[in-house]
Amino acid sequence: MIPRRRFLQAAATTAVAVPLSATPATATAVRATQAEGTVTGLGPASVAAPLGNAEIVGDVLYVGSRGLSPNVVGAYDLAKDTVTTHFEIPTGIGIWAMCRVGTDVYAATHSRSDLYRIDTVAGTVSKVAEYPDHFIWTMAASPDGKVYMGTSEPGRVREYDPATGVSRDLGEASPGEAYVRSIQADATHVYAGVGANAHLIAIDRATGERHELLPPELADRDWVASMSMSGTHIACGMNSLAELLVLDRADPGGFKVVKATAPGEKYIVSVLLHDGHVYFAGRPTGTLYRYSIAEDRLEVLGVPYFEAATHRILAHEGRVYGVQDSAVFVVDPATGAIEYRNLVQRGLRAAPEEPMSVHSDGERVYVGGKSGADIHDLATGKVTRLGIPGEPKTMLTVRGTTYLGVYTQAALYAHRPGESEAKLLLRAGNQQDRPRDLAYDARTGLVVMPTQPEPGHVNGALTLYSPRTGKVETYRPAVERQTVYSVVTRNGTAYLGTLIQEGLGLPPVTTTARLAAWDLAGRRLLWQAEPVPGARAITSLALGRAGTLLYGMASTGEVFAFDPRRREVTARLQVGAKGGDLFVTGEVAYCTDGDKIYKIDLRSFTARTIVEGLAGQWFGGEPKLALDPSRRALYGVKGRDLVRIAISGRP
Repeated sequence: MIPRRRFLQAAATTAVAVPLSATPATATAVRATQAEGTVTGLGPASVAAPLGNAEIVGDVLYVGSRGLSPNVVGAYDLAKDTVTTHFEIPTGIGIWAMCRVGTDVYAATHSRSDLYRIDTVAGTVSKVAEYPDHFIWTMAASPDGKVYMGTSEPGRVREYDPATGVSRDLGEASPGEAYVRSIQADATHVYAGVGANAHLIAIDRATGERHELLPPELADRDWVASMSMSGTHIACGMNSLAELLVLDRADPGGFKVVKATAPGEKYIVSVLLHDGHVYFAGRPTGTLYRYSIAEDRLEVLGVPYFEAATHRILAHEGRVYGVQDSAVFVVDPATGAIEYRNLVQRGLRAAPEEPMSVHSDGERVYVGGKSGADIHDLATGKVTRLGIPGEPKTMLTVRGTTYLGVYTQAALYAHRPGESEAKLLLRAGNQQDRPRDLAYDARTGLVVMPTQPEPGHVNGALTLYSPRTGKVETYRPAVERQTVYSVVTRNGTAYLGTLIQEGLGLPPVTTTARLAAWDLAGRRLLWQAEPVPGARAITSLALGRAGTLLYGMASTGEVFAFDPRRREVTARLQVGAKGGDLFVTGEVAYCTDGDKIYKIDLRSFTARTIVEGLAGQWFGGEPKLALDPSRRALYGVKGRDLVRIAISGRP
């Protein structure tokens, strides 16, 4: 094991320096004279090498990337300790699922869902099947060489026969459930782990007959999220109580539930049955555990990388391998010793990823991605990587400190320029998962962070953090049966824009996003309204200069003006193709749908396009935008490159 500081510093060494289009001496002058709508490229927005799964054939570990374009499967030679080859996977936004059949490796993508075969002998890649499912989450091979996949939404099981090239739909594992997140297969059955309401379903491969294997005592759990199988046992990781379920295959009534012991542990993200033991990895702590089935004994082997997710655990030649973002750790079962190997340093391709967030403090631009953020220094063009165990979804700078809302565990971090690490301030708890926005209220001195609940759970929350005292308060629900998606504050009031989706996997119980006011001093909801009929979300909110009107953008692409005193919409305008971020400066506003930047005259409430053709490749398709504190520039992405857009801030 290596201390966390050294891990994050090692991660930062994989970042690249990207020069600005202008030299540092002239960059300020160029920015000052650029016409509105001028786009300046600043290089790749976020460069990373995130992994999603892996498989071993011979002495080679094949690792699949996610979020790159194209994604790749890198061949890491375990004996040579180097990545020797990359196989490009041209479709999909990531590889979550991999398995092997003989010497072939199968890799499955999501958004779109395609299945690829890598012939490791010939060194070739071929697409063998495609499916209409949104995600292929998990995949396993049966002893007779068929490939089984778990998908969403809904949670289906699909079979692919390499011998014939024919696919078969085995239907929903548990009708009504959205996800099959883990899967295994033997000679007669395929076993599907289901969420957001937990099920473990055995499907007869010949007849399609189904049996529930999850003990009735565990029927209230959320997910069977990871799975491994041996000739005698099935081991499953369950969320969100960080429990390992071990089933005796010869005795369906014989089971053991083992609780992960690290403080705050919630997820069992990967499982391996090996040599009479179950190796499993937890999150958010990143702890690696080993459970002896015969001795009914749990031991903590250590934390290979602080808070990292372990996507796959594999055994080979007397060693156990764990695959994390950009790295692999190696465990000696005899001693419990853990060795950490950075695969980028060993030749794994790093490339521009789909960014998740963008923010400017005026001197630098932060771009959030997987496992951290790239920080672009606007004066020098230098790019450094800020390693964070999670995904920065939203950012805010207050008095020289940049706050980052990080998925998972609805965490809030703080970073000051020049520091090599970000400091963990809090986790929201309360079954919260995904920060959606950040705002600061000067009257109360509070940072406000709205969050979405964990998959399968109801009611988003509002977390309040005081930088002065360090006090943390979380209120759930903030708006009943919805998630707060966007927030702005003024004079002790937080204005909230909502999303009708609660935890992923749950069908929404409301139909229209709301606008609400929340009293930060009294800690109570004041009022609610529905400004855009049928809108799924209010993606962004902004306050007018005089504070008399509130402006918002909906998921429909409509921008609206709202009078908080009269609680009514005063104007509405169809602007973009879909909702994104919105900023007000003076008597104009700027917003984006990911492809275009629009300028809105707030007096006439008319819009015009100032930039088009960005085709921003944002993770999850959620377009983002950042306003420079000077109010003379916006930052977004063109494709996967960071760009600066000059603005005037005037009608």
